[in-house]
Amino acid sequence: MAKIQPIILAGGTGSRLWPLSRELYPKQLLRLTNHTSLLQTTLMRVGQLPGVLPPLIVVGEVHRFITLTQVEELGSFPNATILLEPMGRNTAPAICAAAEFCRNLGDDIILLVLPADHVVLKPEKFVEAVGQAVVLAEAGAVVTFGIEPTGPETGYGYIEQGEGSQIASFKEKPNQTIARQYVAAGNYLWNSGMFAFSIRIFLREMEEFAPEMLATMQEAVHKGVGDGRFFRLDAEAMAACPSDSIDYVLMEKTSNGAVVAADLDWSDIGSWKALWDVLGKDVEGNVVQGDVMLTDTKNCLVKSENVLVAVVGMEDTLVVETADAILVAPLSRSQDVKKVVARLKASARKEFSLHTTVFRPWGSYTVLEELPRFQIKRITVNPEAKLSLQMHHHRHEHWVIVSGTARVTNGDEEALLYENQSTYIPAGTRHRLENPGVIPLELIEVQIGSYLGEDDIVRFEDVYGRKEQG
Repeated sequence: MAKIQPIILAGGTGSRLWPLSRELYPKQLLRLTNHTSLLQTTLMRVGQLPGVLPPLIVVGEVHRFITLTQVEELGSFPNATILLEPMGRNTAPAICAAAEFCRNLGDDIILLVLPADHVVLKPEKFVEAVGQAVVLAEAGAVVTFGIEPTGPETGYGYIEQGEGSQIASFKEKPNQTIARQYVAAGNYLWNSGMFAFSIRIFLREMEEFAPEMLATMQEAVHKGVGDGRFFRLDAEAMAACPSDSIDYVLMEKTSNGAVVAADLDWSDIGSWKALWDVLGKDVEGNVVQGDVMLTDTKNCLVKSENVLVAVVGMEDTLVVETADAILVAPLSRSQDVKKVVARLKASARKEFSLHTTVFRPWGSYTVLEELPRFQIKRITVNPEAKLSLQMHHHRHEHWVIVSGTARVTNGDEEALLYENQSTYIPAGTRHRLENPGVIPLELIEVQIGSYLGEDDIVRFEDVYGRKEQG
């Protein structure tokens, strides 16, 4: 069997799963179905394949550190590479970049392209379907995976299957009436967005159907820069690349397309309703997560992150509570959550992009209170991690150690601080916080000043190579 190079597409924000999924902490990084994130579950799934090479994960620049943290948590992929996109350009450019990056592995390597945010409840069937796809790909086919439908779903595109593995046509997301017709016909499959093809065939096909896109992304790779586990695509080259899906650019045009029909118990978790479909339910059909109390409630999804949520007399309803937002909607309208997200983005609301807890490569911080001229944060620094050597123009900071040991650089002085000890950092002073211990460092930070934004950071040194805020 040919060697398989997994390409994990981990971009996007999963806006329909707001308020849990945010721009800076998107769906693929969430632990929605069990104790591992969707990205981690995808990696574990490809790890079961025979002849598999270390995965290549394509991710947005802003998600690089938390993606790396989740990969390292698994401990199974020490040689995985993270390909960084400076901007989103849809699936076709991402796959072009991945194929060019992997070209030196050999033209006949089979690229297995998988979105990072799918659920597959029959992993043994996944292995079987990949085996079928690899055989077709070795014979020169550009293979996609079609999911055998379990009902007339309007949230997915469809593939009309011809003779054997032939593709007769692709169909856009239908309305309910047309979706029923597709399912009744028996030869329509859900379009999964998973693919398999050899590097040689893929590059040849892209040269025929999208030569400008291919050339631009090849330039983005050739001018890219490696940085440890990361490889950063060239931003100027990628900015010139058209944005389009691989379905539109290639799959709908190629004469070498093939489809593998698979019964995977699959979902792309494209909405809260889709998540409700795949999760275990109580006797009344409810999915409950967190501190929740239900009375006379049926077929609901109720999730609490922080406080008790009580629901009385509701049916077919979605309730999601986070520290800074609550969503209530009929489950049947969960696709419309994207409209809320669009309004948040247009209004420049921080709830579009951030949670109250924000993850950084050194740990995390949680905003406990925020008012004009002052802000209170809880900061967690991982063992042996340290923040950048930095300075703020507009804010003063007071640090109180709650637990662990802090090594503090404050101007020209350096000191170790322990539980219940504190320090004061005046505005304009170079400072750094470090955890030299073996347990997490916890502290409370009180910021006071005329401007408290995260972009008021001037960095002088940073072990993570960051230049941007945070």
